Amino acid sequence: MVFVDGVRTPFGKAGEKGQYAGTRADDLVVKVIRELIRRHPELPPERVDEVAIAAATQTGDQGLTIGRTSLLLAGLPQSVPGFAIDRMCAGAMTAVTTTASGIAAGAYDVVIAGGVEHMGHHPMGDGADPNPRFIADRIVDPSALNMGTTAENLHDHFPELTRERADAYAAATQDRYARAWADGQIEPDLVPVATASATGWGLATTDELPRPGTTVESLAGLRTPFRPHGRVSAGNASPLTDGATGCILASARTAEELGLPVRMRMVTFAFAGVAPETMGTGPIPATEKALRKAGLGIDDIGLIEINEAFAVQVLAFTSHFGIADDDPRVNPYGGAIAMGHPLASSGVRLMTQLARQFAEHPEVRYGLTTMCVGLGMGGSIIWENPAFDTEGASA
Repeated sequence: MVFVDGVRTPFGKAGEKGQYAGTRADDLVVKVIRELIRRHPELPPERVDEVAIAAATQTGDQGLTIGRTSLLLAGLPQSVPGFAIDRMCAGAMTAVTTTASGIAAGAYDVVIAGGVEHMGHHPMGDGADPNPRFIADRIVDPSALNMGTTAENLHDHFPELTRERADAYAAATQDRYARAWADGQIEPDLVPVATASATGWGLATTDELPRPGTTVESLAGLRTPFRPHGRVSAGNASPLTDGATGCILASARTAEELGLPVRMRMVTFAFAGVAPETMGTGPIPATEKALRKAGLGIDDIGLIEINEAFAVQVLAFTSHFGIADDDPRVNPYGGAIAMGHPLASSGVRLMTQLARQFAEHPEVRYGLTTMCVGLGMGGSIIWENPAFDTEGASA
């Protein structure tokens, strides 16, 4: 299975003052689907075999089988089916792995997969009714239902991962994002979105959440809302975000037939479960499982895109694998702490950035996209760079 292309909307600040406050979630998905088709006129829309769109909160403008409704709104033929999918933060990642499995089985030739989360319209957990036995029967620790508290738990479990280290990582990711934007490495993957508000029409062309110039000193003064004298703050965690992502996947044979570009090849993927109250460790066993399946080691991975739900979660991963806090392989464009994390959509954002980094680094053969998932899971995908230059790599 090959990754043909990926795009996303600019990410917006969730809430009444955010750029998407007056924009529907399904319309964000429509923009993504239309842009993918516009960028690839060599792909006849009727050749799309499936549209899989993830959302963590599947109600309101994110409900009614959003994969099907959004493709119809985008103007794809009625013959194209679609579905909705949910694995919380790994929704878009699961949309990719599920449809990729369909491609591998020969059921699909071309698919569109992605995700959306309008956290301004649908706050995390909105409308959910967890079974009381989760807590009463101690099936999960009560802290597992609050993501910020699970991050504080990680600090407890790994006392060497101090707030100072988390703040230093957060400031660095803001710097990396600002540098990547200035270097033109992010904007090419964005699709502009017309927005409506009480003051009239607007056009969203940039991410709304980055804080350029963030310093460790400025982060040190932020309060810790999840625990008195805690270590997790708004500055070293991803902000509440609205946005959508999408990508085109195809079989290698179909990509060659239609003349579709091949930006990445999937090697393998894995999901794993961990204790829900320390869900941030999920990328560790998921990555170990994927590496075993691929017959690779972490040193074979030249680029890593890990979702930054919280800085401590990233540091737990890098520390486990013996990777330095400032290793240039990790999130070279910055991550969710800077640009935002619209839950179910973030998995494809990681892939789109990795694809661009592969093109910039033909000396790198393998890359990884990985993320933690609420209620104690992790997901990882290993990708191969089609631009890999064996001569350059051995020089």
